[in-house]
Amino acid sequence: MNGTERNIEIFKPFGEAFELIKRILFQPFDIKKWFVIGFAAWLANLGGGGFNYQYNRREDVQKLNEAISQIPHPILVTGVCVLVSLVLVLIVLFAWLRARGRFMFIDCIVKNRGAIAEPWREFRKEGNSYFLFSLVVGLCFLVFAALLSLPLIILAIKGRYYLYLHRDRLDLYVISLIAAWVFVMLLLVFVWALIANFMTLVMYRRRCRAYEAFRTVTKLIRRCRAYEAFRTVTKLIAANPGEILLYCLFLIVLALATAIVACLVTCATCCIAAIPYIGTVILLPVFVLLRSFSLLFLRQFGPEYDVWAGLMPPEFLPILSPASAAPPPSTSALNPPTEPPLPPAG
Repeated sequence: MNGTERNIEIFKPFGEAFELIKRILFQPFDIKKWFVIGFAAWLANLGGGGFNYQYNRREDVQKLNEAISQIPHPILVTGVCVLVSLVLVLIVLFAWLRARGRFMFIDCIVKNRGAIAEPWREFRKEGNSYFLFSLVVGLCFLVFAALLSLPLIILAIKGRYYLYLHRDRLDLYVISLIAAWVFVMLLLVFVWALIANFMTLVMYRRRCRAYEAFRTVTKLIRRCRAYEAFRTVTKLIAANPGEILLYCLFLIVLALATAIVACLVTCATCCIAAIPYIGTVILLPVFVLLRSFSLLFLRQFGPEYDVWAGLMPPEFLPILSPASAAPPPSTSALNPPTEPPLPPAG
């Protein structure tokens, strides 16, 4: 910090994010720009959420079970394998599009423009790198979750022999294992979501490449542009735990408020907002607010985290000019020089 402590705030960047929404979406209002930025926001959140409506249709489920029972076993197994493969392909495809869309959405906000093709090409390497890195992290999560669930699997295999002898102890043991498993997995998902949220911002700002200090690691990791951003973000979180924790708590509040607003808008529009792309366009100010808040919060940690450090749109200058940019009062201003005495008359 060079002997000076930065004042990391929460509400100041949130207020600035509101001002950015006005400049990006309403000053002036451009419906074409809304749809273009909405498409980038939709890609950035593709497969990451939505509204699930559950209906009680026991009769339909029963009819479906009866229809499945009539299908020959080899055809049923083949169909299930094909369906699982198709789902996996769609998951990977959505993850790739979401990774590319995140950089497109950030670029639309940073440069105050509605563009798809140009940021798609410009951040191709960063998006692909982030996709590969997140894919590796997802596979590691699956392996870790499987290893963590080994006690439950062993219990399910051997537990039936002790079920009648120690039923009370077994139930307590099972509940404790499930609770611990859920807690650990939720904690890991939350930590990764926080790191991933900052990683894209760091990669956009630095256009970072492979981290040369890790040449002994595997070829994939050495060439992954996301790895340097991952290491940078983890260092940032470790150095500022209090500020990051406050940021996370505030994001949780924003997420709850967003869910409430989304439900109200969906009801007010007769479920039109539940349509994936149309709903993103309708709720675009909410998406821009959340992403802008992350950008503005991160830029408080220094110019190396400021996505506007290289180029800032002129209309953003009244909002994003940092207070530290103002020149400090000079010594001459504090102690003005005394004027020389006037010569005596005559």
